[in-house]
Amino acid sequence: MVWLMNSDAVKETDLDVELRDIQHENEVRSEVPIDGNGVGPRERIVDGSQTQRGLKSRHIQMIALGGSMGTGLFVGTGTTLSLAGPAPLFMSFIVISFIVWTVVQSLAEMTTYLPIHGASVPNYVHRYFEPSLAFAAGWNYWYSYAMLVAAEISAASVVIDYWDNPVPVAAWITIILITVVVLNIFAVRIYGESEFWFASIKIIAILALIILGIVLFFGGGPRHDRLGFHYWKDPGAFNSYPKPGLGTTGKFLAFWTSLVRSGFAFILSPEALTITAGECEAPRRNIPKASKRFIYRLVVFYVLGTLVVSVIVASNDPDLLQAVSSGTKNAGASPFVIGIKRAGIQGLDHVMNAVIITSAWSAANAFLYSGSRSLFSLALTGQAPEIFTKCSNGVPYVAVLATAALGSLAYLSISSGSATVFAWFLTLTTIGGYIAWIVMFMTYLRFREALVYRVMLSSIPFKSPWQPYTSYFAMIMLILLCLTNGFHVFFSGNFSAASFLAAYLILPLFFTLYLGHKLWARTPWIRPIETVDLWSGKREADRQEEEDIGPPVPRNLLERIWSFIV
Repeated sequence: MVWLMNSDAVKETDLDVELRDIQHENEVRSEVPIDGNGVGPRERIVDGSQTQRGLKSRHIQMIALGGSMGTGLFVGTGTTLSLAGPAPLFMSFIVISFIVWTVVQSLAEMTTYLPIHGASVPNYVHRYFEPSLAFAAGWNYWYSYAMLVAAEISAASVVIDYWDNPVPVAAWITIILITVVVLNIFAVRIYGESEFWFASIKIIAILALIILGIVLFFGGGPRHDRLGFHYWKDPGAFNSYPKPGLGTTGKFLAFWTSLVRSGFAFILSPEALTITAGECEAPRRNIPKASKRFIYRLVVFYVLGTLVVSVIVASNDPDLLQAVSSGTKNAGASPFVIGIKRAGIQGLDHVMNAVIITSAWSAANAFLYSGSRSLFSLALTGQAPEIFTKCSNGVPYVAVLATAALGSLAYLSISSGSATVFAWFLTLTTIGGYIAWIVMFMTYLRFREALVYRVMLSSIPFKSPWQPYTSYFAMIMLILLCLTNGFHVFFSGNFSAASFLAAYLILPLFFTLYLGHKLWARTPWIRPIETVDLWSGKREADRQEEEDIGPPVPRNLLERIWSFIV
């Protein structure tokens, strides 16, 4: 069968190709047994376990642009700025943006090839690498997404604390949690529509902040103080981390801790492209389109956004999140809000604070969606209880409720303080996300190897640039970040059990899941290359691509501009 695909072979007809695909699909399905441990590529066929393609092109594009953009950018940058300084913050966002761009391109290539129902990174790990790694990766995705729900809600309560409000923190957490559950429990088009408008608000807000930063840079504020790069000079571009007086070493460690922490602003957001593949229209048209435009999001929203933060706020400003962590009441948690307040623009800080709250709300909504679909995908492949495949109106409602239940960890903010709990979740979820991306790159490289083995690499629907070199670089960087993320706790006087556990708890948890499943299921260390399943579901995807009538033709200038944006 392999020789038919060599360049010297006789040219195949369409019928030959279809018969070969059917034959190989049957061979692959019969080679690996299906059992309760998920050792097999087949999905469970359960009544009422089918999601629906209710997400339109504009939903996918806007979710990709701003769906998961939340407090990592609007709030988390404040902590990083106060610890490391403006230059490490800006530099780290450039490096992480490149890594995230590589993640997006690799995911888009695999997802465009096979945009099946229940699509997820663990599903592809299962097909292309091996089941135990898929099991560990799937559960890592689920608890990371669920903790991100809690992190965003905790951050929202930090931001709300900017105002002297009489409503208890527990009440705000309950209101936000119930709202995101309601938005996720009904038909997926309701989630898509809510995220479309939420993401639109965030995008408009960050663009407005960038324009404001430019105005303040040149002295256009009410006080006409020309900021320029004043705060890069005083108190300085680099802080010494983890303590003063370390010279060049302290500056490098400031950059490295900024690199570790900056990942939280991006973490697990690229996976939305894959997770929505089974519920979007024309995935082979819309997913490559979204992935190609992802670079604009990274450069404009994140790189320029952090540059604005470094210009309008000093790293030693007492109202940064570090001050909140120390117990200062009603300090502004967002560096954007602090910068507006320092510029003397009356009332705008309150408007921006409200926008940031909606951003946290939106991000919690997006992460609840992603977490529930991850659990749904696990259940489809037998790696989670079958009850999580239950759907109503195309929504896996049991998976939604289970993810929301773990997201209720946000209530820890009541006793330990919102800022402290947010810092714990920031570290835990960032490392969980880095592990997920490492596994994704391992899977992508195996997927690419299987395509080369079958002489199919040149014929796939979407091919990402500069591969496999960018994937190797990004994977090595992520491994280094995972291993060294908690280096600060080993400095004299810095060790605490909470900090150590937050930095390294996820690593043993992941390997426990991986090795435990491998010992229980007796799975191979890696699938033999000849048994990698490149065919199951492909004929359906090919047929759907043929039926795609393409995007509507713009009728006027406004529609042309809109079609370019989304």
